[in-house]
Amino acid sequence: MTSPAEQLSLITAGGPAHRPAADAVRLLLFNAQHASAERSRRQAEWIAGQEGADIAVLTEGSSTRGGEALVTALTERGYATVIAPQPSTPDYRTVIACRSSDVQPVPSPVTVTPHRAPAARVTVGGHDIGVLGLYVPSRGPKDQRNVAKRAFQESVTESLPLLLASFPDMPVIVAGDLNVIEPGHQPPHKVFGRWEYAFYDSFQAAGLTDAFRHLHPDKIAHSWFGRSGSGFRFDHLFVSTPHAERVLACDYDQEAREAGLTDHAVMTLRLGLPSTPGEQGEAPAKRAD
Repeated sequence: MTSPAEQLSLITAGGPAHRPAADAVRLLLFNAQHASAERSRRQAEWIAGQEGADIAVLTEGSSTRGGEALVTALTERGYATVIAPQPSTPDYRTVIACRSSDVQPVPSPVTVTPHRAPAARVTVGGHDIGVLGLYVPSRGPKDQRNVAKRAFQESVTESLPLLLASFPDMPVIVAGDLNVIEPGHQPPHKVFGRWEYAFYDSFQAAGLTDAFRHLHPDKIAHSWFGRSGSGFRFDHLFVSTPHAERVLACDYDQEAREAGLTDHAVMTLRLGLPSTPGEQGEAPAKRAD
């Protein structure tokens, strides 16, 4: 298991394509789809070109050549801090990339395959923000069906209260591909069991709010599509419930998926911050739909 210090990219960063915002957290969630080195570089170019990608959480990253190309390309395109834990055995990983260097990697509270769940304290406009990225395993092969998925989900559920306790009184964002859908999902998919819906519900139970559902309680949206064309809302963004009223925008963007850069929609989040550090309870004046 790598230490937080070992997770940091040591490559010199280039100039940022966009200046980081100081009045809001602008976060982008992107599924890297274990891309090749060439496609990883195109992914990094697209991500760096997005104004709302001051913090980018990338799931399903490769731990081999493609993944290293992605880390390098993000750094070269202005991401001063790239947290990319390397698994001890071949596996997918999650990456947190920040345009700012005012970032402190912290030990993951998730003890099962923690390279899929990096965590960081990010300072934006003088305010500290807790960030956890997640990539939940898929159902797996027949002989190991759901074994890795269950183990990881159980570890995440146990870790969520610890995560919130480690970032007291500050906004916490959990972003990831959970490989589960919400109860009442449209269309319904019978393949998911109660234990998978219970995993989704565990975020609310721990004190986190589904940012997309907070703004769009009835909107049907999908982030991944099966071979039959059926849609699934697999990708999720959660915000600590006391700060949910600060969510200014949260939605799905299909551009990168339609361009062939990934097979998932991209999620975006904009979370308002107080005008003065320390004013965590002051609500923003206006929310943009």
